Amino acid sequence: MVSHTGAIALQVLENVKQTTIRPIIEGRIAREACIYTDEYNIYNRVTQWGYQHKKVQHAQKEFARDENGDGLCEVHGNTIEGIWSLLRSWLRPHRGVSQEKLPLYVVFFEWLYNLKKRGKKAITETLKLLLKKQNPIST
Repeated sequence: MVSHTGAIALQVLENVKQTTIRPIIEGRIAREACIYTDEYNIYNRVTQWGYQHKKVQHAQKEFARDENGDGLCEVHGNTIEGIWSLLRSWLRPHRGVSQEKLPLYVVFFEWLYNLKKRGKKAITETLKLLLKKQNPIST
């Protein structure tokens, strides 16, 4: 997923079913958001789940759409497609990643990608997470 700020959220899924993606969408995307996708049928119920949904029809050779006539294509999936391409290129030198370790590589890639969006603030946030004291377990 890509937010309007450019930050990404990536996750390795066990399968590509609506029952799998629904809790992820509901847990990460605000109800007032509009979700942009391709025509893959896994997204068919997004509007029933309470979201606005716009999609492009790759099968009909539509990859981006200008909806308001201003010359800019607002509806597209090009950003996330580009991110998946970057991830594949980033993984390529490893010459194969085990299914067991893939989620770790993906979350690390996500962190690196978002680091550039957050700038210096990200370093402070990361250090706070690493140095955060855990509440001691009371007996």
